[in-house]
Amino acid sequence: MQHFALAHTTGTHAEELVAELLRQLGDQPDATLGFIYASDALAPQLDRILQGLRTGTGIEHWVGSVGIALNVTGHEYYDSPALAVMLGDFPPEALCEVPLLRDGVETFLGSNHEWLARHPGALLGLLHGDPGNPATPLLFDHLAKRLPNLFAVGGITSSQSENLQVTGNRVVQGGVSGMLFASDIAVAVGHTQGCTPIGPRRQITSSRRNVLVELDGQPALDAFKQDIGEVLARDLNRAAGYIFAGLPVSGSDEGDYLVRNLVGIDTAQGLVAIGDYAEEGAEVMFCRRDGNTARVDLMRMLGDLQERIATPPRGAVYVSCLGRGRQQFGDESQELCLIREELGDVPLLGFFANGEIFANRLYGYTGVLTLFL
Repeated sequence: MQHFALAHTTGTHAEELVAELLRQLGDQPDATLGFIYASDALAPQLDRILQGLRTGTGIEHWVGSVGIALNVTGHEYYDSPALAVMLGDFPPEALCEVPLLRDGVETFLGSNHEWLARHPGALLGLLHGDPGNPATPLLFDHLAKRLPNLFAVGGITSSQSENLQVTGNRVVQGGVSGMLFASDIAVAVGHTQGCTPIGPRRQITSSRRNVLVELDGQPALDAFKQDIGEVLARDLNRAAGYIFAGLPVSGSDEGDYLVRNLVGIDTAQGLVAIGDYAEEGAEVMFCRRDGNTARVDLMRMLGDLQERIATPPRGAVYVSCLGRGRQQFGDESQELCLIREELGDVPLLGFFANGEIFANRLYGYTGVLTLFL
């Protein structure tokens, strides 16, 4: 297969959806792995859909998730039941299924010890996590610590119904699942932010769990007001959904940072609460969610990827945040259109997630693009 085979459609009946996808895909005898993303409205039928695709394609190994919205080459699916599938030809021995991990990673590591020993090089992990399991962030962290050669991408399942994922030949929920790709599978991965820092990096000099008490030795709220500017400082309600906290990534040579929501402000005590643990001695900066700079950074990422690849991608997976897409780039699938304009008609699919995974870390308001070369 020179390019992966991509198919996508809308509908409400499993058998009709499968038939249409199989028609679009045609005969793909070399394909060994299927990527599948389905709108959450199709969650009750996902098992029937998967079994129909397995029978129709002969492919036993699948990876994917449900999502509130999906993306494919040049198009975003909102507000309608949609289904997208991509088939790729990978050496079976270069793939390792990550079954559902609910509360630990040791059983998985033990049962796949031989495969991991045969592949000591860099591993790409396409992973999906259940937002309903409080252990999900820890599971990503534990995998990264036990597999120092792992570079994980993916996203947190988004759904208004069941948080379903697909791994191997099963539909699962309740934890982390996905697929590992050995180093002989050529890939290029990019990451784009949807927010822009608006103030300096400040040291957390006093905190209580997720509450910023003092920044640079002054009340946290005073520092916050200085950074967001006089107009917003006079009406803090206007900062909701527009201003976020950024936690710089230690050791990053690209100024990378994790975006976290502001979850509360106490004007009487001068406190600012954020959606993550605020460690004393660490740094924080405040960020603005900005559509224009998000476009600029998306173009930067795409330009960087083009410089790094020598051949056109065979297929791609793009995981974007629910806060991006039409929320930040506007209607008419503008975010996905920008990617197509720069990369061409590369077979691409993915979903809009509750959080994005890049380099083993959980981000927000970002896009993660994985190219298979």
